[in-house]
Amino acid sequence: MGLIFRWLLRIAAGLVVLVVLAIGLVYYLANQSLPDYDQTEKVAGLSAPVEIIRDNANVPHIFGDSDPDVFFGLGYAHAQDRLWQMTTLRRTVQGRLSEVFGARTVRIDRLLRRLDLYRLAQQSVSAQDDYTTAALEAYSAGVNARLNEINDEALGRGAPEMFLFNAPVAPWHPADSLAIIKLMSLQLSGHLEEEVLRARTALMLDDNARLRDILPDAPGTGIAALPEYAQMFPGLPRYAQGTPVSDDPLSPFPRRGLAGASNAWAAAPSRSASGGTLLANDPHLGFSAPSTWYLARIELQSGGVIGATIPGFPAILSGRSRKLGWGVTSSYLDDQDVFIEKVNPENTDEYLTPDGYKRFESRPSIIKIKDSTPITLTLRWTENGPVLPGSHYNLGTVTPPGHVAALGWTALDPQDTTVSAAMALMRAQTVQEAIAAGERYIAPSQNLMLIDRETIALKTIGAVPRRDPRQQSKGRLPVQGWRAENRWQSRQPYASNPEFVSPRGGILGNTNNKILERPFPNHVSYLWGDTQRINRWQRLMQARQVHTRDSFIEAQLDTVSFTARSLLPLIGADLWFTGEAAPDGTPERQRQIALSLLAEWNGEMNEHLPEPLIYAAWLRALQTRLIEDELGPLADEYKHVDPVFIERVYRDIDGAGIWCDVRQSAPRETCTDMARLALDDALVWIGEHFGGALESLRWGDAHQATHDHPVLGEVPVLRYFVNIRQSTSGGDNTLQRGRTSGEDPDPFLNVHGAGYRGVYDLADPDSSVFIISTGQSGHFLSRHYDDLAQLWRRGEYIPMSLDAELARAASVGITRLIPQ
Repeated sequence: MGLIFRWLLRIAAGLVVLVVLAIGLVYYLANQSLPDYDQTEKVAGLSAPVEIIRDNANVPHIFGDSDPDVFFGLGYAHAQDRLWQMTTLRRTVQGRLSEVFGARTVRIDRLLRRLDLYRLAQQSVSAQDDYTTAALEAYSAGVNARLNEINDEALGRGAPEMFLFNAPVAPWHPADSLAIIKLMSLQLSGHLEEEVLRARTALMLDDNARLRDILPDAPGTGIAALPEYAQMFPGLPRYAQGTPVSDDPLSPFPRRGLAGASNAWAAAPSRSASGGTLLANDPHLGFSAPSTWYLARIELQSGGVIGATIPGFPAILSGRSRKLGWGVTSSYLDDQDVFIEKVNPENTDEYLTPDGYKRFESRPSIIKIKDSTPITLTLRWTENGPVLPGSHYNLGTVTPPGHVAALGWTALDPQDTTVSAAMALMRAQTVQEAIAAGERYIAPSQNLMLIDRETIALKTIGAVPRRDPRQQSKGRLPVQGWRAENRWQSRQPYASNPEFVSPRGGILGNTNNKILERPFPNHVSYLWGDTQRINRWQRLMQARQVHTRDSFIEAQLDTVSFTARSLLPLIGADLWFTGEAAPDGTPERQRQIALSLLAEWNGEMNEHLPEPLIYAAWLRALQTRLIEDELGPLADEYKHVDPVFIERVYRDIDGAGIWCDVRQSAPRETCTDMARLALDDALVWIGEHFGGALESLRWGDAHQATHDHPVLGEVPVLRYFVNIRQSTSGGDNTLQRGRTSGEDPDPFLNVHGAGYRGVYDLADPDSSVFIISTGQSGHFLSRHYDDLAQLWRRGEYIPMSLDAELARAASVGITRLIPQ
């Protein structure tokens, strides 16, 4: 027995040694790919030396003798810190993820191939101006210099992920950078899904007038009634089972409510305590580790520029120079339409046009799949756009037999000059020069907030489709693609895009809210991203005669919910407890405690309070009860509470109170009944998921920010090293927006918000500040992988200075690139 024990002990010891050695080897190999920031490297492609000074937050400050050399340095820095992210984005837009990840990503690749974004990016390279072409080529050369360095010096393949997913990395090309911005357009687009959902909901509702309740217009002047969808396409079933949108973290197709959002506001000198202009910007995207954003400073011949970049794209998208500051918000411009195309029953290679049947433009495309057989797709285009599969956003549920759906979208322009516009914006010296630069911008459409030393302005940039006033659905439903009046008629002139310059009040702002009311087809959009945050913003701006950098920061970080303050008195009007206390432990007692807490709450969505969780769970349960009777299984598509819908119902606007009555039951339920039942539902759900006393709940436990690694984030053990999760304040409708997932079992996870925040003060430009939500590095062994995350969570910022000596004094390393 002793001998057996000794051998077992030896085997166990040997296994421990092997495991330790394996871990050590993995760590050594992964550690090899950590970049050395303090080095001198000889590289090909430079005309003169380039210096990259990394300040104490690892923000690169890049200096060179010419602009192409500076862009070379930016490409090199991006590849040092975010190579895996860049190559994954490129594979995504190329529709080549399955070559690395296998069958998991075939559905994503199929859709990207059908959209053909990468080929369109390749075609757009020749449309750029000479300056932009030189910048793109130099940037690509900088990325490739880093790739050559990795290969020549055996630097661990450039990223630890490369060991797990071994695939060759092709050289970077200018088209790759153009494709990145097209991918961003896809991530910010939401009109296609909204059109399909509107059509599906119209088919389900017995009373078409109720469509305006569940999919309400932003408050303001209304529009004429739309045709019933069933009249345009008779014979469609009321409900057809759809395919859920992919929830794969690698998917660039946003779920409803998670497309794009942002905040930006500006103050003129008359409203600034310093006598200069101020600008605050926080664009909102899905959270990930590393962040979408990467901070950088580049010293151009026109002057220094500092702000937020996207790895793979050589431009500062939100930032400042010494004379100009700019920020962006999603404009929600209606730049997509779904066209239902009639296929020739005699020849399925043809579709109907206003001039008769024409052949689809088609070509084969092969998708290679790791550990599986390749598949061949037939890509088809009509005059209106690419033909999409019926599974995409459930297009098949609103497409009659013998028809296919095609997408019209401004981002499908083969002569897309968006990159040239971004380059011109960085070199602009005044607001007017910046507005002029925006004329070449195509997609994704943005509201461009601008300040120079004296002027503030907002200009909507991006191509606007010119639609016929007779268009059947005013861009809100899929339409018959063979009717001439439904087709796009080129673009609107840039001068007609909304523009606000030097308003009398001295303050400009946008929270994705409705910015104007114009009749169709000059309407800009009927779908807007905010009806709530704008109210809180207005209150904060009007509360001060003059503003400072710090007051703008306070507004960015504000967590008071206008929605909670306005809706709770409405839905709880007849429920607030005034009688005797119910016995402890009863549902009635729980309800009384919850109502008592909410009655004394000021609407602040603070992570340490219980009230935000009770409120959020109540409204979610309430909307579910209101709509599941009428919409049946389609109710599952409405994952986020629409405050305008709740308000319409509880104020009984245009008879919307009818949603409170359950049609399947004999009694007539009131809205008070629905509110009470929903509160009971919410408290049961809270008890099941969090337990304990209501007073001890924490909103932050439910509202964790999910900066997860899109590939390794679900790997056991490893996920604790690569994911960055934080308890956070805010909510769906606060200025410090933390959009919830809406998905069970954790519907209140914070999945979408301000991954970048910046506040620019042109009275003292170097006092400007910025921050991103993770860290600069994409390497999870780097101390710069998550070093900015806690600052971001606490609402802190880092200096946004163009002072080179300040960066040099506290640098973590200086890289010198020397021409070979």
